[in-house]
Amino acid sequence: MTPKLARFLDSGAYATPAVAVDLDRVAANFAALHAALPDAAIYYAVKANPAAPILDRLAGLGSRFDAASIEEIRACLAAGADPGTISFGNTVKKQSAIAEAHEHGVELFAFDSGEELAKLAQAAPGAKVYCRLSVSQSGADWPLSRKFGTSADHARDLLIEARDLGLIPHGVSFHVGSQQTGVGAYRTAIAQAAMVFTDLRARGIDLRLLNLGGGFPIRYREDVPPIETFGEAIMASVRAAFGNDLPDLLIEPGRAVVGDAGVAVSEVVLACARAEDGGRRWVYLDIGRFGGLAETEGEAIRYRISAPGIAGAATPAVIAGPSCDGVDVMYRDTGYRLPSALKAGDRVLIHDTGAYVTTYASQGFNGFPPPQEYYL
Repeated sequence: MTPKLARFLDSGAYATPAVAVDLDRVAANFAALHAALPDAAIYYAVKANPAAPILDRLAGLGSRFDAASIEEIRACLAAGADPGTISFGNTVKKQSAIAEAHEHGVELFAFDSGEELAKLAQAAPGAKVYCRLSVSQSGADWPLSRKFGTSADHARDLLIEARDLGLIPHGVSFHVGSQQTGVGAYRTAIAQAAMVFTDLRARGIDLRLLNLGGGFPIRYREDVPPIETFGEAIMASVRAAFGNDLPDLLIEPGRAVVGDAGVAVSEVVLACARAEDGGRRWVYLDIGRFGGLAETEGEAIRYRISAPGIAGAATPAVIAGPSCDGVDVMYRDTGYRLPSALKAGDRVLIHDTGAYVTTYASQGFNGFPPPQEYYL
């Protein structure tokens, strides 16, 4: 909780649910990432929070941008980003989106299949392309491996095909999973990527880009290694794998830039003991899995939740959302405790909700509006 956020919350000038984000904290996180990995260009993962004030602030700081859609590319351009500083990092893109991005001047595109490569060759001739590898997600609270990436052998063949199609085979990428709490996954992935570089150099293709992806964690309920630990491990692994011929490095942080810059405020809709659940106390909030807390799926991301000003002992609580849907339960098994005096109308804070909350919110499931957004 930053002083700026605390002052805003004390003002009470908002309805719930609401998410407030401290832009100064965003800037500080960006600076910390740059200090930890000074040799890597930072491409902010816009999907984490694409709000215009965040994009404006980061563009002013010299950030580059990783975009998942043509709509995100348009937002980056509106924020003043140079198209040459945008990567179209989604490996699944409409051909019309590829063509529009290319017309805007975006030069860097991701892929992981021959079919996507064919679309790129047709809609973005001469573009720089990089192939996404499938790597271990061990240690990640929010894995991404089932949908994206291909093997090192297939990536090698695809990058050769890219050259033959008139594209520029520029490099490889990987993502070790979101909220990655261990450095070992980066070491393994870097070594895997280096093999592709070596194989292609023997075939006359000199790759230049190593996209390290994102995944850098923030602290929720449990401690995580500081960003400096990841920076040191990554650079040691890159030097071990590439020697003195280091590739151009790129990172795509999202959560690590905006996550701990935000706090959500929610009103208690109902607090009651449920005989059907052995008398356990259930607390229903006016924000839930359809209101932005989608990452509580499987209780993967465990936010800190507090109830300032509510006195009394804390007791175990199941925490659920307001909708008429049985899956709208955030925490049943993690072991949350909230004040036993908590009642309808009280407010709770859900900390570190600057990333993947406002963008995951439904635009009206059951008629409930998404959280109001405030950027300070």
